[in-house]
Amino acid sequence: MTSNTIANGILKALGVILGIFLILYFLYQIQAVIMYIAIAAVISLIGRPIIRFLKRRLKFKNTLAVIFTMTLMIGLFIGLISMFIPLIAEQGHNLSLLNIEELQRNIEDLYTQTSIYLSDKGIDLNQSLKDSKLLSSIDYSILPNFLNSLVSGLGSFSIGLLSVLFISFFLLKDSKLLEDGVMVFVPNNKETRLSKSFEKIKDLLSRYFVGLLFQILILFVIYTIALLIFGINNAIVIAFLCALLNLIPYIGPLFSGVLMLLLCMTSNLEADFSTIILPNTIGVMIFFLIGQLIDNFISQPMIFSSSVKSHPLEIFLVIIIWGILFGILGMVVAVPSYTAIKVILKEFLSDNKIVKSLTKDI
Repeated sequence: MTSNTIANGILKALGVILGIFLILYFLYQIQAVIMYIAIAAVISLIGRPIIRFLKRRLKFKNTLAVIFTMTLMIGLFIGLISMFIPLIAEQGHNLSLLNIEELQRNIEDLYTQTSIYLSDKGIDLNQSLKDSKLLSSIDYSILPNFLNSLVSGLGSFSIGLLSVLFISFFLLKDSKLLEDGVMVFVPNNKETRLSKSFEKIKDLLSRYFVGLLFQILILFVIYTIALLIFGINNAIVIAFLCALLNLIPYIGPLFSGVLMLLLCMTSNLEADFSTIILPNTIGVMIFFLIGQLIDNFISQPMIFSSSVKSHPLEIFLVIIIWGILFGILGMVVAVPSYTAIKVILKEFLSDNKIVKSLTKDI
Protein backbone atom coordinates (compact mmCIF):
# COMPACT_ATOMS: atom_id res chain seq x y z
CA MET A 1 0.00 0.00 0.00
CA THR A 2 1.56 3.25 -1.16
CA SER A 3 1.62 6.53 0.69
CA ASN A 4 -0.66 8.04 -1.97
CA THR A 5 -3.31 5.39 -1.32
CA ILE A 6 -3.14 5.99 2.43
CA ALA A 7 -3.34 9.74 1.93
CA ASN A 8 -6.33 9.40 -0.42
CA GLY A 9 -8.06 7.14 2.11
CA ILE A 10 -7.49 9.64 4.90
CA LEU A 11 -8.75 12.50 2.72
CA LYS A 12 -11.88 10.52 1.80
CA ALA A 13 -12.57 9.72 5.45
CA LEU A 14 -12.13 13.36 6.41
CA GLY A 15 -14.40 14.35 3.53
CA VAL A 16 -17.10 11.92 4.72
CA ILE A 17 -16.82 13.20 8.30
CA LEU A 18 -16.99 16.80 7.11
CA GLY A 19 -19.98 15.99 4.91
CA ILE A 20 -21.82 14.34 7.82
CA PHE A 21 -21.01 17.29 10.05
CA LEU A 22 -22.33 19.76 7.46
CA ILE A 23 -25.53 17.74 7.00
CA LEU A 24 -26.12 17.59 10.76
CA TYR A 25 -25.40 21.32 11.07
CA PHE A 26 -27.82 22.04 8.22
CA LEU A 27 -30.53 19.91 9.86
CA TYR A 28 -29.91 21.71 13.14
CA GLN A 29 -30.34 25.09 11.46
CA ILE A 30 -33.65 24.08 9.83
CA GLN A 31 -35.02 22.20 12.84
CA ALA A 32 -38.06 24.50 12.88
CA VAL A 33 -38.90 23.50 9.30
CA ILE A 34 -38.46 19.83 10.20
CA MET A 35 -40.84 20.33 13.12
CA TYR A 36 -43.41 21.97 10.81
CA ILE A 37 -43.19 19.01 8.42
CA ALA A 38 -43.52 16.51 11.30
CA ILE A 39 -46.61 18.25 12.70
CA ALA A 40 -48.14 18.51 9.23
CA ALA A 41 -47.46 14.80 8.69
CA VAL A 42 -49.33 13.96 11.91
CA ILE A 43 -52.25 16.16 10.83
CA SER A 44 -52.32 14.44 7.43
CA LEU A 45 -52.38 11.02 9.12
CA ILE A 46 -55.29 12.08 11.33
CA GLY A 47 -57.15 13.55 8.37
CA ARG A 48 -56.51 10.55 6.14
CA PRO A 49 -59.51 8.47 7.39
CA ILE A 50 -61.80 11.51 6.97
CA ILE A 51 -60.69 12.05 3.38
CA ARG A 52 -61.14 8.35 2.62
CA PHE A 53 -64.67 8.45 4.02
CA LEU A 54 -65.56 11.56 2.03
CA LYS A 55 -64.17 10.13 -1.21
CA ARG A 56 -65.53 6.60 -0.91
CA ARG A 57 -68.88 7.12 0.80
CA LEU A 58 -69.88 10.67 -0.17
CA LYS A 59 -68.10 10.63 -3.56
CA PHE A 60 -66.18 13.87 -2.92
CA LYS A 61 -63.46 14.90 -5.34
CA ASN A 62 -59.97 14.73 -3.84
CA THR A 63 -59.42 18.50 -3.64
CA LEU A 64 -62.91 19.13 -2.24
CA ALA A 65 -62.40 16.39 0.39
CA VAL A 66 -59.08 17.96 1.42
CA ILE A 67 -60.59 21.45 1.66
CA PHE A 68 -63.51 20.13 3.74
CA THR A 69 -61.14 18.21 6.05
CA MET A 70 -58.83 21.20 6.50
CA THR A 71 -61.81 23.47 7.20
CA LEU A 72 -63.10 21.00 9.78
CA MET A 73 -59.70 20.81 11.51
CA ILE A 74 -59.22 24.58 11.50
CA GLY A 75 -62.72 25.02 12.92
CA LEU A 76 -61.97 22.54 15.70
CA PHE A 77 -58.67 24.31 16.45
CA ILE A 78 -60.35 27.73 16.63
CA GLY A 79 -63.09 26.27 18.80
CA LEU A 80 -60.53 24.80 21.21
CA ILE A 81 -58.66 28.09 21.45
CA SER A 82 -61.88 30.00 22.11
CA MET A 83 -62.75 27.55 24.88
CA PHE A 84 -59.72 28.65 26.90
CA ILE A 85 -60.65 32.33 26.90
CA PRO A 86 -63.36 31.95 29.60
CA LEU A 87 -60.98 29.83 31.69
CA ILE A 88 -58.23 32.44 31.53
CA ALA A 89 -60.69 35.23 32.31
CA GLU A 90 -62.24 33.27 35.20
CA GLN A 91 -58.91 32.34 36.74
CA GLY A 92 -57.66 35.88 36.27
CA HIS A 93 -60.70 37.16 38.09
CA ASN A 94 -60.49 34.58 40.87
CA LEU A 95 -56.80 35.20 41.47
CA SER A 96 -57.20 38.97 41.00
CA LEU A 97 -54.19 39.16 38.74
CA LEU A 98 -54.73 42.85 38.17
CA ASN A 99 -55.00 43.65 41.88
CA ILE A 100 -51.83 42.70 43.71
CA GLU A 101 -53.18 43.56 47.16
CA GLU A 102 -56.31 41.47 46.72
CA LEU A 103 -54.24 38.62 45.28
CA GLN A 104 -52.00 38.74 48.35
CA ARG A 105 -55.01 38.71 50.68
CA ASN A 106 -56.55 35.74 48.84
CA ILE A 107 -53.32 33.74 49.00
CA GLU A 108 -52.79 34.60 52.66
CA ASP A 109 -56.38 33.64 53.45
CA LEU A 110 -56.02 30.31 51.64
CA TYR A 111 -52.71 29.69 53.41
CA THR A 112 -54.23 30.55 56.80
CA GLN A 113 -57.19 28.21 56.28
CA THR A 114 -54.89 25.43 55.15
CA SER A 115 -52.59 25.98 58.15
CA ILE A 116 -55.51 25.92 60.60
CA TYR A 117 -56.96 22.78 59.07
CA LEU A 118 -53.62 20.96 59.18
CA SER A 119 -52.87 22.13 62.73
CA ASP A 120 -56.08 20.44 63.86
CA LYS A 121 -54.60 17.25 62.40
CA GLY A 122 -51.33 17.75 64.30
CA ILE A 123 -49.32 19.10 61.33
CA ASP A 124 -47.36 22.35 61.62
CA LEU A 125 -47.40 23.80 58.10
CA ASN A 126 -44.99 26.66 58.91
CA GLN A 127 -42.35 24.37 60.33
CA SER A 128 -42.79 21.88 57.48
CA LEU A 129 -42.15 24.61 54.90
CA LYS A 130 -39.08 25.82 56.79
CA ASP A 131 -37.69 22.30 57.02
CA SER A 132 -38.24 21.66 53.32
CA LYS A 133 -36.59 25.00 52.35
CA LEU A 134 -39.12 25.17 49.51
CA LEU A 135 -39.66 28.91 49.64
CA SER A 136 -35.95 29.69 49.53
CA SER A 137 -35.55 27.66 46.32
CA ILE A 138 -38.27 29.49 44.38
CA ASP A 139 -37.09 31.58 41.47
CA TYR A 140 -39.42 34.58 41.44
CA SER A 141 -38.25 35.63 37.99
CA ILE A 142 -39.87 32.62 36.37
CA LEU A 143 -43.25 34.27 35.74
CA PRO A 144 -41.90 37.52 34.18
CA ASN A 145 -39.49 35.54 32.01
CA PHE A 146 -42.30 33.24 30.94
CA LEU A 147 -44.54 36.16 29.98
CA ASN A 148 -41.72 37.79 28.00
CA SER A 149 -41.06 34.54 26.16
CA LEU A 150 -44.78 34.12 25.50
CA VAL A 151 -45.11 37.56 23.93
CA SER A 152 -41.96 37.19 21.83
CA GLY A 153 -43.09 33.77 20.64
CA LEU A 154 -46.44 34.94 19.27
CA GLY A 155 -44.87 36.01 15.98
CA SER A 156 -43.05 32.71 15.56
CA PHE A 157 -46.24 30.85 16.42
CA SER A 158 -48.18 32.67 13.69
CA ILE A 159 -45.53 31.86 11.09
CA GLY A 160 -45.38 28.26 12.26
CA LEU A 161 -49.17 27.88 12.18
CA LEU A 162 -49.43 29.16 8.62
CA SER A 163 -46.52 26.94 7.55
CA VAL A 164 -48.08 23.85 9.10
CA LEU A 165 -51.45 24.56 7.46
CA PHE A 166 -49.80 25.08 4.05
CA ILE A 167 -47.75 21.88 4.29
CA SER A 168 -50.70 19.89 5.67
CA PHE A 169 -52.90 20.88 2.73
CA PHE A 170 -50.48 19.46 0.16
CA LEU A 171 -49.72 16.34 2.21
CA LEU A 172 -53.45 15.65 2.43
CA LYS A 173 -53.96 16.45 -1.25
CA ASP A 174 -51.13 14.17 -2.34
CA SER A 175 -50.51 11.41 0.19
CA LYS A 176 -47.40 10.30 -1.72
CA LEU A 177 -45.74 13.72 -1.67
CA LEU A 178 -43.61 13.02 1.41
CA GLU A 179 -42.95 9.48 0.25
CA ASP A 180 -41.72 10.67 -3.15
CA GLY A 181 -39.39 13.13 -1.42
CA VAL A 182 -37.80 10.30 0.56
CA MET A 183 -37.58 8.05 -2.50
CA VAL A 184 -35.14 10.47 -4.10
CA PHE A 185 -32.46 9.29 -1.63
CA VAL A 186 -33.29 5.56 -1.98
CA PRO A 187 -31.70 3.19 -4.54
CA ASN A 188 -34.03 2.05 -7.34
CA ASN A 189 -33.96 -1.59 -6.26
CA LYS A 190 -35.25 -0.65 -2.79
CA GLU A 191 -38.12 1.63 -3.84
CA THR A 192 -40.80 -1.09 -4.04
CA ARG A 193 -40.11 -2.40 -0.56
CA LEU A 194 -39.95 1.07 0.96
CA SER A 195 -43.19 2.04 -0.79
CA LYS A 196 -44.94 -0.95 0.83
CA SER A 197 -43.47 0.08 4.17
CA PHE A 198 -44.80 3.63 3.77
CA GLU A 199 -48.33 2.39 3.09
CA LYS A 200 -48.26 0.11 6.13
CA ILE A 201 -46.81 2.87 8.33
CA LYS A 202 -49.51 5.33 7.23
CA ASP A 203 -52.28 2.82 7.96
CA LEU A 204 -50.93 1.92 11.41
CA LEU A 205 -50.18 5.49 12.47
CA SER A 206 -53.54 6.75 11.20
CA ARG A 207 -55.27 4.20 13.43
CA TYR A 208 -52.93 5.07 16.28
CA PHE A 209 -53.66 8.81 16.17
CA VAL A 210 -57.39 8.19 15.83
CA GLY A 211 -57.09 5.89 18.85
CA LEU A 212 -55.39 8.70 20.78
CA LEU A 213 -58.36 10.93 20.01
CA PHE A 214 -60.67 8.32 21.53
CA GLN A 215 -58.34 8.07 24.54
CA ILE A 216 -58.59 11.83 25.08
CA LEU A 217 -62.36 11.69 24.59
CA ILE A 218 -62.79 9.03 27.30
CA LEU A 219 -60.73 11.00 29.83
CA PHE A 220 -62.49 14.21 28.82
CA VAL A 221 -65.91 12.69 29.57
CA ILE A 222 -64.77 11.34 32.97
CA TYR A 223 -63.14 14.62 34.01
CA THR A 224 -66.09 16.69 32.83
CA ILE A 225 -68.55 14.59 34.82
CA ALA A 226 -66.39 14.91 37.94
CA LEU A 227 -65.96 18.68 37.64
CA LEU A 228 -69.68 19.24 36.95
CA ILE A 229 -70.72 17.11 39.91
CA PHE A 230 -68.64 19.22 42.28
CA GLY A 231 -69.59 22.51 40.69
CA ILE A 232 -66.17 23.58 39.39
CA ASN A 233 -66.33 26.56 37.03
CA ASN A 234 -65.26 26.08 33.39
CA ALA A 235 -65.48 22.32 33.84
CA ILE A 236 -65.38 21.50 30.11
CA VAL A 237 -62.24 23.55 29.44
CA ILE A 238 -60.37 22.21 32.47
CA ALA A 239 -61.36 18.65 31.59
CA PHE A 240 -60.17 19.01 28.00
CA LEU A 241 -56.86 20.59 28.99
CA CYS A 242 -56.11 17.88 31.55
CA ALA A 243 -57.13 15.13 29.09
CA LEU A 244 -54.90 16.66 26.41
CA LEU A 245 -51.87 16.57 28.73
CA ASN A 246 -52.21 12.78 28.87
CA LEU A 247 -50.72 12.64 25.38
CA ILE A 248 -47.35 12.94 27.14
CA PRO A 249 -46.77 9.40 28.45
CA TYR A 250 -46.39 8.96 32.22
CA ILE A 251 -45.34 12.58 32.86
CA GLY A 252 -48.49 14.07 31.32
CA PRO A 253 -50.88 12.55 33.89
CA LEU A 254 -48.75 14.03 36.70
CA PHE A 255 -48.94 17.50 35.13
CA SER A 256 -52.68 17.17 34.50
CA GLY A 257 -53.25 16.01 38.09
CA VAL A 258 -51.39 18.99 39.55
CA LEU A 259 -53.17 21.36 37.17
CA MET A 260 -56.60 19.98 38.03
CA LEU A 261 -55.78 20.20 41.74
CA LEU A 262 -54.75 23.87 41.46
CA LEU A 263 -57.69 24.88 39.26
CA CYS A 264 -60.17 23.17 41.58
CA MET A 265 -58.75 24.92 44.63
CA THR A 266 -58.61 28.35 42.98
CA SER A 267 -62.04 28.20 41.34
CA ASN A 268 -63.80 29.23 44.57
CA LEU A 269 -61.30 30.98 46.83
CA GLU A 270 -63.93 32.85 48.85
CA ALA A 271 -65.49 29.57 50.09
CA ASP A 272 -64.57 27.85 53.34
CA PHE A 273 -61.53 25.64 52.97
CA SER A 274 -62.44 22.70 55.22
CA THR A 275 -66.10 22.37 54.23
CA ILE A 276 -66.11 23.26 50.52
CA ILE A 277 -62.70 23.64 48.87
CA LEU A 278 -61.02 20.56 50.37
CA PRO A 279 -63.97 18.08 49.98
CA ASN A 280 -64.62 19.19 46.39
CA THR A 281 -60.95 18.90 45.49
CA ILE A 282 -60.67 15.44 47.04
CA GLY A 283 -63.81 14.30 45.20
CA VAL A 284 -62.50 15.55 41.86
CA MET A 285 -59.12 13.89 42.41
CA ILE A 286 -60.82 10.56 43.17
CA PHE A 287 -62.53 10.77 39.79
CA PHE A 288 -59.17 11.74 38.28
CA LEU A 289 -57.56 8.58 39.67
CA ILE A 290 -60.47 6.47 38.35
CA GLY A 291 -59.95 8.01 34.92
CA GLN A 292 -56.24 7.22 35.05
CA LEU A 293 -56.92 3.61 36.02
CA ILE A 294 -59.34 3.21 33.12
CA ASP A 295 -56.84 4.82 30.78
CA ASN A 296 -53.87 2.72 31.93
CA PHE A 297 -55.59 -0.67 32.10
CA ILE A 298 -58.28 -0.43 29.40
CA SER A 299 -57.84 2.42 26.91
CA GLN A 300 -54.09 2.31 26.30
CA PRO A 301 -53.79 -1.51 25.97
CA MET A 302 -56.66 -1.51 23.46
CA ILE A 303 -55.10 1.32 21.43
CA PHE A 304 -51.63 -0.23 21.36
CA SER A 305 -52.80 -3.75 20.56
CA SER A 306 -55.31 -2.79 17.85
CA SER A 307 -53.55 0.14 16.18
CA VAL A 308 -49.77 -0.33 16.27
CA LYS A 309 -49.83 -4.09 16.94
CA SER A 310 -47.50 -3.89 19.93
CA HIS A 311 -47.74 -5.34 23.44
CA PRO A 312 -48.29 -2.75 26.24
CA LEU A 313 -45.11 -3.92 28.02
CA GLU A 314 -43.17 -3.50 24.78
CA ILE A 315 -44.56 0.03 24.41
CA PHE A 316 -43.72 0.82 28.05
CA LEU A 317 -40.07 -0.13 27.59
CA VAL A 318 -39.82 1.80 24.31
CA ILE A 319 -41.28 4.97 25.87
CA ILE A 320 -38.89 4.74 28.83
CA ILE A 321 -35.87 4.24 26.55
CA TRP A 322 -36.89 7.06 24.20
CA GLY A 323 -37.48 9.30 27.23
CA ILE A 324 -34.00 8.60 28.61
CA LEU A 325 -32.40 9.31 25.22
CA PHE A 326 -34.44 12.28 24.01
CA GLY A 327 -36.40 13.61 27.00
CA ILE A 328 -40.12 14.48 27.01
CA LEU A 329 -40.27 14.97 23.24
CA GLY A 330 -38.82 11.50 22.82
CA MET A 331 -41.58 10.03 24.98
CA VAL A 332 -44.22 11.72 22.80
CA VAL A 333 -42.80 10.41 19.50
CA ALA A 334 -41.69 7.03 20.87
CA VAL A 335 -44.68 4.97 19.70
CA PRO A 336 -44.96 6.43 16.17
CA SER A 337 -41.21 6.22 15.51
CA TYR A 338 -40.97 2.68 16.95
CA THR A 339 -43.89 1.57 14.79
CA ALA A 340 -42.23 2.98 11.66
CA ILE A 341 -38.94 1.26 12.53
CA LYS A 342 -40.72 -2.08 13.04
CA VAL A 343 -42.49 -1.89 9.69
CA ILE A 344 -39.27 -1.04 7.82
CA LEU A 345 -37.34 -3.79 9.59
CA LYS A 346 -40.00 -6.34 8.70
CA GLU A 347 -39.83 -5.35 5.04
CA PHE A 348 -36.02 -5.46 4.77
CA LEU A 349 -35.01 -7.96 7.50
CA SER A 350 -37.99 -10.30 7.60
CA ASP A 351 -35.78 -13.40 8.01
CA ASN A 352 -34.07 -12.12 11.15
CA LYS A 353 -35.24 -14.02 14.24
CA ILE A 354 -35.51 -10.94 16.48
CA VAL A 355 -37.31 -8.90 13.82
CA LYS A 356 -39.67 -11.79 13.12
CA SER A 357 -40.54 -12.02 16.81
CA LEU A 358 -41.19 -8.28 17.15
CA THR A 359 -43.20 -7.94 13.95
CA LYS A 360 -45.21 -11.18 13.94
CA ASP A 361 -48.53 -9.32 14.41
CA ILE A 362 -47.92 -6.64 11.78
